[in-house]
Amino acid sequence: MIQLTFGFGAVEAELWRLVFVMTRIGAALLAAPFFGAAAVPVQLRVAMTAAIAVLVCAWVPLQVPPALFALPGLIAIAQEALVGLALGFVLQLSFAAPIVAAEQIGGAMGMSIASTADPLSGAHSPALGQYFTVMLSVIFLALGGHLTWLQLVIDSYQVLPPGAAWLSPEQLHLVISFGGSMFVAAVAIALPVTLILLLVQFLTGVLSRSAPSLNLFALGLPAGVLAGIAALIVAAPLAAEQMADLSAEALTNAAQVIGQ
Repeated sequence: MIQLTFGFGAVEAELWRLVFVMTRIGAALLAAPFFGAAAVPVQLRVAMTAAIAVLVCAWVPLQVPPALFALPGLIAIAQEALVGLALGFVLQLSFAAPIVAAEQIGGAMGMSIASTADPLSGAHSPALGQYFTVMLSVIFLALGGHLTWLQLVIDSYQVLPPGAAWLSPEQLHLVISFGGSMFVAAVAIALPVTLILLLVQFLTGVLSRSAPSLNLFALGLPAGVLAGIAALIVAAPLAAEQMADLSAEALTNAAQVIGQ
């Protein structure tokens, strides 16, 4: 008897291979600032993950666990998700530095009460945080950082092949240590503006002591806002250079996580 076969077994194997490859890429896109934003539809994110996974399956030879729903397969899926989340989280740490800097500047200017919805996370953030976030996003995209980061995600399949992709304790400690770099970058961004605001507040305090009849709130708040806006305009070129360095540092940190 002749048994007909239409090759559906091979098609099913390729489908599960595609789903397995999509795990790392999807986790990285979910944790990344741009691709994981609340404004990005889930359908678009899944489509991007599938498109990149098809290219990875064609370019990189991969060994997929024979049974994904068995214990070894579930462990391999957890490994893929961990690597993807680490790559996206490192990028997210760098993009959190302007938000921290905006908190400091807004508090010194008296504008901490002004907040808007962050399009990246959906949470409320200072209005100045939107300014710094948009500036960093434009510079990051202009430098091609998103393409370099996607290349790092694809290269991670060769450096950390599936099935042997557990991050070492040194790599996990490296990811945590990037939080300190984030605070250092936030201080560097906020330092020029906060220094000027500190001088304005010092002069306002001197005037209030020398002339107690002056209303401190009526004088200090407008002076702080005007001085802060002027300082932001003057420090804009310096902030642009800091954003470019922050973008390069984010990509360097992501490369260090996968050992490149």
